[in-house]
Amino acid sequence: MSENEKDKKTKAEKTMDSKNYTDVLINGKIYTLGGAEEESYLQQVASYINEKMSGLQRQPGFQRQSDDYKSVMTYLNLADDYFKERQYAARLENENQNLEKETYSLKHELVSTQMKLEAVLKDLEERQRELRRQMKELMLRIPEREEALAVSETAREAEPEQSGDQNSLEG
Repeated sequence: MSENEKDKKTKAEKTMDSKNYTDVLINGKIYTLGGAEEESYLQQVASYINEKMSGLQRQPGFQRQSDDYKSVMTYLNLADDYFKERQYAARLENENQNLEKETYSLKHELVSTQMKLEAVLKDLEERQRELRRQMKELMLRIPEREEALAVSETAREAEPEQSGDQNSLEG
């Protein structure tokens, strides 16, 4: 064996070492499957194929068909499942995109509403400050008004005396 053959074999062996191998039973026959996937996954795949084949074998007249026909029908059923799953995945992807758009729209609406709320709160604070300022101003005027009211009341009390004086002068 030459060095090149040893190198090639070593690379092939390395490649084989990275694969997982397992024996599976498909349609009553044992097959050795290898792949990068876990053994449990490979067993799942074999189980799925067995279920498909078993389902087809329960169909009336299927057993009387040729092996080629049985194989083609199995392939067609597997392909049918595959394409249905692709359509389902495409629908889910489309649904996901629509939900992402809706989420974006709702987030945008939330931010907009928060900005409006902040503006309203700021306006409210400004109005409250203005009301407090006006209240202070009014509170400062109270003593003036009370004094003016007291003067006014004193003037009214003095008026009837003056009115009485005028009545007596007229009479």
